[in-house]
Amino acid sequence: MPLPSPLQELVDPRFARRSLRLVLKRDDLVHPDLIGNKWRKLVPNLEAAADRPILTFGGAYSNHLRATATAGRLLGLPTVGVVRGQELADRPLNTSLAHCTANGMRLHFVDRSTYRHKADPDTLTAVLRAAGAEDAYVVPEGGSNPLAVRGCRALGEELRGHADVVAVACGTGGTLAGLAAGLAPEQRALGIPVLKGGFLDAEIRALQDLTFGGPRGSWTLDHRFHFGGYGRTTPELHAFADDFEARHDVPVERLYVAKMLYGLVALAEEGAFANGTTIAAVITGRPFP
Repeated sequence: MPLPSPLQELVDPRFARRSLRLVLKRDDLVHPDLIGNKWRKLVPNLEAAADRPILTFGGAYSNHLRATATAGRLLGLPTVGVVRGQELADRPLNTSLAHCTANGMRLHFVDRSTYRHKADPDTLTAVLRAAGAEDAYVVPEGGSNPLAVRGCRALGEELRGHADVVAVACGTGGTLAGLAAGLAPEQRALGIPVLKGGFLDAEIRALQDLTFGGPRGSWTLDHRFHFGGYGRTTPELHAFADDFEARHDVPVERLYVAKMLYGLVALAEEGAFANGTTIAAVITGRPFP
């Protein structure tokens, strides 16, 4: 696995005409099968599992479930995916869930009410029992816990001295919580949430409290670029991603990376960055086949 992941500078007139420099942190290249922040977040958890089965949670199109299944195959650990939506159990598997089963993950479907309360100890115990995985090591949805946050701190450390602002797309907030902690004091992290709701600020603070005992680093969120919420895209976003790929020959994953890059272009055009700012965009994933 090539770590640190490479930096790639782009010449893009939307940034250059405002005297901004754009570099990509190509975390999508760290492993051919387990990409970017998923590797950084999952490997510490799988090592802590100590040969126990891994059980985790996700929706029907969850990148996290795909990554956990892949990691389990690579490291020889059994995995169980608890999938939101009991009604999906009787339907043909979509490409994401088919990928999970092809990589050895056993799927367990639960109704949406149970899924919403999965963090409740009694509900979790019942889910583990129903899934036949009472001895499993539980990784939370999105993989964001203190081990994952520590794993992502290295991402910030790798970017010290390379950028003034480091941008990353945010799902559950674990990557940003670790990234910000690893950056130098003069740097700041910018998170682009891909979910609606505005709840991530509190989640990131809580993750940093659990991991480091308090806040770490300078970070902010811009909630304007979710394009309708998790898993949602629009023709405008697809057109933007297609154009970015054509300009720079870089594959653009649509659910996270495209939203982050779109947000950076919009912010640049708004004059949100001072002249001379170097912006690093973390490419956390690539399009699935």
